[in-house]
Amino acid sequence: SHSKVKPQEMRIFTKKDVSVKSINAKYTGFFKLNEYKLSHRLFSGGYSEIITREVFERGDAVVVIVYDKALDVVLLVEQFRPGALRCGDEPWLLEFIAGMFAENEDPIDVAIREANEEAGIMLTPSNLSPVMKYLSSPGGMSECIHLYVASIDSSVIDVRKTYGLAEENEDILLHLVPRTKALALLNEGKITNAATIIGLQWLAMNYKNV
Repeated sequence: SHSKVKPQEMRIFTKKDVSVKSINAKYTGFFKLNEYKLSHRLFSGGYSEIITREVFERGDAVVVIVYDKALDVVLLVEQFRPGALRCGDEPWLLEFIAGMFAENEDPIDVAIREANEEAGIMLTPSNLSPVMKYLSSPGGMSECIHLYVASIDSSVIDVRKTYGLAEENEDILLHLVPRTKALALLNEGKITNAATIIGLQWLAMNYKNV
């Protein structure tokens, strides 16, 4: 059997230390719910018994922080989110541009497509920089978020129009706000979705280097 992990050692296990016995689809629609039966290495040595875990497979997504450094303003999009109905009384959320991957898309391609669909902005790979990848809720969901920052001249953004794809029932309002106001909204609890919170906190620490 495997020896125990020594104190203070971090992240020594990898995917190779998980034995997946089966993956069974429990629901397949726009999203999927799979049931995993697996065993994994234990910190105390050896392997766990076979455990059952349901994982929500919703695909991966890209989030874009659109930032005008010269004017120190960020773009926030406002739209209705049904998942916000249960928690609080404000299901219209302030967010960064975001969207899910289609088949065989690169994250840069998703960023460019979503910026055009959600805000009428034409981005190019040259003004997009990767920030980080992170797991939005890994206890029960496989989604990986690819966070980017786009450095642009905000004068190209027309906030007088609404945006979004009719076939996706999108109805999107744009707000160009000073970075400091966006951070104030965050501190006041007015921005409640994880991707925008993470993006704004990153921007607060790194805006001088964008």
